[in-house]
Amino acid sequence: MTTASRARLRAGALGLASLLPLMLGAAACAEGGNDVGASAEQVDYPTSTIRIMAPAAPGGGWDLTARTLQKALKDGGVTTESVEVDNVTGAAGTVGLAQLVSKHNADPHRLMITGLVMVGGVVTNKSAVNLTQTTPIATLTAEAEVIVVPKASKYQTLADLVNDFKANPTAIKWGGGSAGGTDQILVGLLAKAAGVDPKQAKYIPYSGGGETKAALLSGDLGVGVSSVSEFKELVKSGQLRALAVSGASGVDAGAGTPAPTIKEAGFEVELMNWRGIVAPPGLSGAQRDAVVSMVDKLHSSPAWKDALTQQGWDDFYKSGDEAKSFLDAENTRITGVLTEIGLAGS
Repeated sequence: MTTASRARLRAGALGLASLLPLMLGAAACAEGGNDVGASAEQVDYPTSTIRIMAPAAPGGGWDLTARTLQKALKDGGVTTESVEVDNVTGAAGTVGLAQLVSKHNADPHRLMITGLVMVGGVVTNKSAVNLTQTTPIATLTAEAEVIVVPKASKYQTLADLVNDFKANPTAIKWGGGSAGGTDQILVGLLAKAAGVDPKQAKYIPYSGGGETKAALLSGDLGVGVSSVSEFKELVKSGQLRALAVSGASGVDAGAGTPAPTIKEAGFEVELMNWRGIVAPPGLSGAQRDAVVSMVDKLHSSPAWKDALTQQGWDDFYKSGDEAKSFLDAENTRITGVLTEIGLAGS
């Protein structure tokens, strides 16, 4: 081989070597497709105050989740940046959802608590915005619902309550979270299981758990429906009585012993209320990955595990693409349930 030939061979090899990273990069992009999480870029996060929106009034499940998250992020040493919670009330969280989407585009430091209530609220409120316009980060918890009555109520069991409900559906005043949310869905499913037209149920929606508790304690409301953690202290103090919980097995709703399930009372209803966290639209793949990484770190921290135990929440963790797939499936499922019980058009 001549000297010139060897020189051309070396030049060709060097050219191929210089092209190889580009070729591999293109292959990775082709394999990743449109996956917003497939990004080799890394960003520093967080670099400023994290603001977590609780899209409901203080005292409810979203507010409790936001403030528990705030505390665990700091106690667990997940971030040294400040973490603040803002409350935005209205329309099953869709007022806050609209604010997140329209005002905080591409800001990874703006996060919002969401959940099953908001999925239903989007449908029943005919919201102009929906969760597909956000950047899903993670689902966090799942929790049974509980049906409670004031201590002076004549109802000692769920069967007692349902007997009167069947005899005169409009005489029972049910109350809980926003219209179309988990609480009203549970009332509708119970009505259907008991042979009552769900449209006859007299359901009063409140923007936060604090308002529901006040209405129960004042006697303005006959039956309350919410997540177990919201009423637990009032059940523990004896001011409310838990009739049944909505999960697959009985849980302590505050009385010190497991409350019976709705199924054990004879009605084929089971429903768990889940909560999660989303970011605004417009995040780059690297930004989304950074937020997911922070929440992954939170999830594995002792501070978060302690919070789950303290609140009685089930660990229901899905992050990144798995969270997005779950949210898409829930939109379809809950729209079907709401249509079935007459809370949404077909």
